[in-house]
Amino acid sequence: MQKTKGRILCVEDDEDTRELMSALLGLEGYEMVEACNVAEGLNLATSSTFDLILLDWVFDDGTGIDLCNRLRDNGTHVPVLFCSGIGNRTEIERAMQAGAQGFLIKPVDVNDLLQNIGRFVNGDQNHHREQSRAS
Repeated sequence: MQKTKGRILCVEDDEDTRELMSALLGLEGYEMVEACNVAEGLNLATSSTFDLILLDWVFDDGTGIDLCNRLRDNGTHVPVLFCSGIGNRTEIERAMQAGAQGFLIKPVDVNDLLQNIGRFVNGDQNHHREQSRAS
């Protein structure tokens, strides 16, 4: 069995977007786990191990900010990358203050998505750049 590049939790309320992200990232070698709301995302994120959490903004039971704050309050230090159609400076700053490491605005360029995910899952941005230069 081939080793995965990393395990990602995708918390997204739109089923089509969730399935598209899972399919795309699955093809790239990531193990994907899906959640459709804040409660399910919190449950999965605190009961299992992930290398990255991809997080939307708006849910029926709260916001991505709520989830990010609750994860940080619970001591979860997994990198969080917001991927949302809400992209004004104030909201991006709120996401970063809540403990997110990155923010992509939908529609997301696939190359930007993959580059950001690789950077967060690898955990060492300088190491990743050095490997890219060595290639």
